[in-house]
Amino acid sequence: MYLIGLTGGIASGKSTVASRFAQHGAVTIDADKVARDVVEPGTPALAEIEAAFGPGVITEDGRLDRPALGAIVFNDSEALSRLNSIVHPAVKARTAQLFADAETGDPDAVVVYDVPLLVEAAPGHAFDLVVVTHAPEDVRVARMIELRGMSEADARARISSQATDADRLAIADVVIDTSGTLEDTEAQVDEAWNRITVRGAP
Repeated sequence: MYLIGLTGGIASGKSTVASRFAQHGAVTIDADKVARDVVEPGTPALAEIEAAFGPGVITEDGRLDRPALGAIVFNDSEALSRLNSIVHPAVKARTAQLFADAETGDPDAVVVYDVPLLVEAAPGHAFDLVVVTHAPEDVRVARMIELRGMSEADARARISSQATDADRLAIADVVIDTSGTLEDTEAQVDEAWNRITVRGAP
């Protein structure tokens, strides 16, 4: 198995790059989806969250009430730490299982782990390659305004709450510049794929 860590700031084109890798045959694993899956109704993690924070964080249909939980952990570092101690191990275990399943299915599989907070949450992970999607802040702000209906102030606040571009670029083995056309972005992914699967990894 060849493991690629894919990261990038909000609206930097990460989903587009992941999709292109998938078109080439890569197994893509979305860290955000994993984080949602491990707190689905009936999961041990959700039961632990309810035990730690009370029934008020569970909706009537048995799902996690994210706004209610967010209100508790916001500005409460101890509560946030307690939440992370429940969710992070569950995410780690589920991710490891998905990696193992991919390798069992194909020992030569190329797995793309799409993880927005790689710099913040998984900097020491043993990736064979780290791919960072990158576009100037103004480009990303324009995308967030156009595609997500956000105000410019909200968009810039979201960007500033994440790791800096410099931090992400510092860990990159490959940088995909997504500020051009879709075709330009896909061509860069194609080149990276070719280096991995044909001529060997960088």
